[in-house]
Amino acid sequence: MTVPDWRHVIDQFTAIGGRDVQFIGGEPTLYPHLSELIIHAHGAGLGIEVFSNMTAIRDPLWETFKACGVKLATSYYSDDAAEHDNVTNLRGSHKKTRANIRKAVDLGIPIRGGVVVVNAEQRVREAVTDLQAIGVGHVGGDRTRAFGRAGKGAAPSVGDLCGHCALGQVAIGPEGDVWPCVLGRFITLGNVQAASLTEVWNSARTINARAEIAAAHGLEAAESCTPPQFLPSCGPCGPCVPSVGVCDPKEAGVEPARATIGAPA
Repeated sequence: MTVPDWRHVIDQFTAIGGRDVQFIGGEPTLYPHLSELIIHAHGAGLGIEVFSNMTAIRDPLWETFKACGVKLATSYYSDDAAEHDNVTNLRGSHKKTRANIRKAVDLGIPIRGGVVVVNAEQRVREAVTDLQAIGVGHVGGDRTRAFGRAGKGAAPSVGDLCGHCALGQVAIGPEGDVWPCVLGRFITLGNVQAASLTEVWNSARTINARAEIAAAHGLEAAESCTPPQFLPSCGPCGPCVPSVGVCDPKEAGVEPARATIGAPA
């Protein structure tokens, strides 16, 4: 995908009613044209979040974040530097991440932190407390899901997803592939270099994938938030996307299903 390709997709997304865009990776702050795409998305009226490991943010990016009202999100594994670095496999990552989280707070840039449980001995509570002490407004949590390195070679399945994929969001990869969510990269709905985003979103393949994922979790049409928002960060009643800002939960018939590693597809 070239920069013009990405701009075109952002415009298509806006045209079909999209409200929010999240730049993720890999590490999005290493992409040399991130500022350009953020500015374009901001001009299109979208809410913007950048999901970063917060280790390599250049000064011009901070300026773009401020100017375009960007929200940030990051993963944080421990208050102990060695333990955090062991999870990321990057020496010094804890020091850089923590320093840039503090910088975001000092600059008044909204940031949420997610503490993902990787092992039983992990200092999870201490990590949450540390983020709160820095001034992070929202700290969520999740368990490890069987995707990427966490899958340890096992084939991913729809049972490992949250179940609400492709209901209100899609993910688009660097080659233009469209997935039902950022974790559902093993399910390709189409490609924006071969068809418009509207065509992919309304395709039989997307409709069937949506139904298959929901059925694997025993879900019916979900209406537990106003408007419905189901992102990897969502709760129950977790932080809403930038354009919503606050949840307004309705009475739901059932508790939203939580994906567990190894659940049957």
